[in-house]
Amino acid sequence: MTAPTTLKDRIRRDLNTAMKARDELTIATLRMALAAVQVEEVAGPTARQLSDDEVLTVLRREGKKRREAAEAFTLAGRAESAARERAEGELLQTYLPVQLSEDELAERVRAGIAASGAESVRDMGRAMKAVQALVAGQADGARVAAEVKRQLG
Repeated sequence: MTAPTTLKDRIRRDLNTAMKARDELTIATLRMALAAVQVEEVAGPTARQLSDDEVLTVLRREGKKRREAAEAFTLAGRAESAARERAEGELLQTYLPVQLSEDELAERVRAGIAASGAESVRDMGRAMKAVQALVAGQADGARVAAEVKRQLG
């Protein structure tokens, strides 16, 4: 009987496969992701092994960096660099849970607002706390906040 594989193990396995295939973009992206995970593991007073949820948090953060860099490169007129950043972000996205559709997000926001008892935009913090528990990383925080504000406003 083998132990269940972690997300970090899956990334390492995919890196080995990419190295055999000489896929330069995948190699660079997965090495960057593993380095970011390793930095997170040694941050703090003692080194530790990250859980899959913590690895997902690191991958989300790295994906967001890629999206922001792509936007900056696009504004600077560097289309080739922007395309590479977008490709890296899309590769990282394959390791993240499927994002909620607009309808699914609206339904979960409705349920979260009802559960929190929020009635206006002034109660947004309380509503966000309840909604984030229902969304659990399946939607970008900015999307969630915009939908909460729309429904409360």
